[in-house]
Amino acid sequence: MKTVVIKRFGGPEGLAVADRPEPVPGPGEFSVAVEAIGVGGVDVLIRSGALAAYGFGEGHIPGGEVAGTVTAVGAGVDPVWNGRRVWAFTGTGGGYVEQAAVAVDDAVPLPDGLSAVDAVTLGSAGVVAHFGLAHARFAPGESVLVRGAAGSIGITAVQLAARGGAGAVAVTTSSPARGERLRELGATHVLDRSGTGGEGYDVVFDVVAGADLPAFLGRLNPNGRLVVVGAVGGQPPPDFGTALMTAFRKSLTFATFSADTVPASERRAVRAAQFEAAVRGELVTVVHDVLPLAEAVAAHRMVDAGEVFGRIVLVP
Repeated sequence: MKTVVIKRFGGPEGLAVADRPEPVPGPGEFSVAVEAIGVGGVDVLIRSGALAAYGFGEGHIPGGEVAGTVTAVGAGVDPVWNGRRVWAFTGTGGGYVEQAAVAVDDAVPLPDGLSAVDAVTLGSAGVVAHFGLAHARFAPGESVLVRGAAGSIGITAVQLAARGGAGAVAVTTSSPARGERLRELGATHVLDRSGTGGEGYDVVFDVVAGADLPAFLGRLNPNGRLVVVGAVGGQPPPDFGTALMTAFRKSLTFATFSADTVPASERRAVRAAQFEAAVRGELVTVVHDVLPLAEAVAAHRMVDAGEVFGRIVLVP
């Protein structure tokens, strides 16, 4: 089958199309004929080599989520899954493929009316946005700043905060045009990437991290909470905790959040509910572009250039 692998770490040109044997589902797994693949920020970080210290090597197949149709089941898996349309999590890799073997516990059936493309746009992002806001102890009436709101996680967080009764939903983004699109999704205040001019916030939902993270700690209200759910801007400076100690009397809280800490059953329940909400039009999925799997290099170039609003999806 056709796959995309990391031939060498670095720029997008390090990705290459390769032939690999079709996977055979093991116990507790099934095979999925892939119809759509979500391109995520972690794929880009792994491809760049930034996470090589965590065991990712050249030859790795990127991709964390796919959607398609179950074609075979492994031992112990109910045959009723055969022929079902599903969204599935492939972990930290293995998604840029034509056929994927995934664990049943990491899959959710797709409701009628939800396309595979929309499923991989919302599947991972929606869970991170939902539980990330919960991790920040977001409550109705509070003000929220979504930092890095142009990606699928940020776009979903804006909608969930607005639906959850936020007193204000501010966003950082790179252009007025993107800001207007975010206003249509629930944002009430649009700031540039630095967040300059913003008022104090009860919650900062941060997809970026990076060198400017300490400045956003400074934009928290007393008892405010900043939760980092992604690091597309890289690691924060080693001394970023100094900002917390300097503002000691404000009782600020800093936290990280990974959906890996949420029980699988809870992730599945929220994901299924969000898929149904998308079918009803209560959650909007934003797809930047749909490209053939063989054009993964072009997809990563767009991400690296900061051109993407929403999600890029690959199709075999």
